[in-house]
Amino acid sequence: MRTLLVLMLLAVLVMAATCYESHESMESHEYLNPFLNRRRANDFIQADSRLRAITQERIRERSKAPQEHQRERCEDYYPCEMYAFRHGYAAAYKHYFGRRRTK
Repeated sequence: MRTLLVLMLLAVLVMAATCYESHESMESHEYLNPFLNRRRANDFIQADSRLRAITQERIRERSKAPQEHQRERCEDYYPCEMYAFRHGYAAAYKHYFGRRRTK
């Protein structure tokens, strides 16, 4: 019975130590009003930077490097792709498409 009482007192002390509301947490403005108003909700995100990032991504998609075009062309042709696994995409493209010239 005595050990039960000591354990219960210890549990109450641990609970009091961990659940204590400090004065610093009461000072926070979020404690009194945890929700932001509509105007301040997106202040930290700049609309211009989001649109600029989307625009830059679209530009990068349209203007690919020549190596990227060669790699995509090689990936579409199965023998070239198999050759690329062994020797690399640059060598595979040169082997399958480098010799072809238009007049």
